[in-house]
Amino acid sequence: MTKAELIDSIAAKADLQKATAERIVNSIFDDIVGALKTGDKVNISGFGTFQVSDRKARVGRNPKTGEAIQIAASRTAKFKAGKGLKDSLN
Repeated sequence: MTKAELIDSIAAKADLQKATAERIVNSIFDDIVGALKTGDKVNISGFGTFQVSDRKARVGRNPKTGEAIQIAASRTAKFKAGKGLKDSLN
C-alpha cells in the first residue's frame, strides 16, 4: 500500500475529501517523525513501537573492490510490531 492508497482508503472509510484525509495522514507522520527526532519512543497500542537506534561508526568493505571504507555513525528508526499486529498476521 502506498501513501496515496492509504489516503484514498481513509477518505472512503471516513467519508472525507481526499485533501482532508491527506492532511490527517501527513499530520500523523509529522508527529511521529517529530517525536523520534527528539528521542522519544512512539507507542501505538495494538500496532507497534517506533524507536530511534544509534549505530556506531565502523569499518566496512567495498564489495566491488574489497577496499576498507569508514562508515560514519548514524541514527535510524526501528519498528517493533505489537502483539495485536503479530496476532492478526498469524
